Amino acid sequence: MVKIGDIELGNFPLLLAPMEDVSDPPFRALCKKHGADLMFTEFISSEGLIRDAAKSLKKLDIFEYERPIGIQIYGNDIESMRIATDVTTQANPDIIDINYGCPVKKVACKGSGAGILQDVPKMVRLTAEIVKSTHLPVTVKTRLGWDEKTKYIVEVAERLQDVGIKAISIHGRTRSQMYKGDADWS
Repeated sequence: MVKIGDIELGNFPLLLAPMEDVSDPPFRALCKKHGADLMFTEFISSEGLIRDAAKSLKKLDIFEYERPIGIQIYGNDIESMRIATDVTTQANPDIIDINYGCPVKKVACKGSGAGILQDVPKMVRLTAEIVKSTHLPVTVKTRLGWDEKTKYIVEVAERLQDVGIKAISIHGRTRSQMYKGDADWS
């Protein structure tokens, strides 16, 4: 039996990953109808949440028939992420998921998403703060590393487990494998 916190998902659960401009409510309804056991919202910017940005707040909309459902947040400022976790928790999801995997330049170049893979100690501190600030199970989505020289995923997974995450999803590529030719932009 696969479990995340107290959420039982069966032996071979089907999960809908959080995908920007894809895992919106209509798509989630379709996935639930066809057997998704656990779904996630599109990722939401912590800065958008703490500034009450309409686009970010709209992504907090979840429906009872979607349960269990996680809301995914991203950011690089520890205090902003803590406040965003409070806002997200009030939306009453079943899981808070942290995005440490988005490879897109406009996210990663600010130290969010996969960008935080360049500062693993900060990633651990940020995760610990989020785990402490909610009663919900916290999960993480990440990548193998920033590039071929920084594949520390086993260490990262162990450190995140030690601060209290309940599950981790690991994308099978590094950030630089996603963006060949511009891996040195940082």
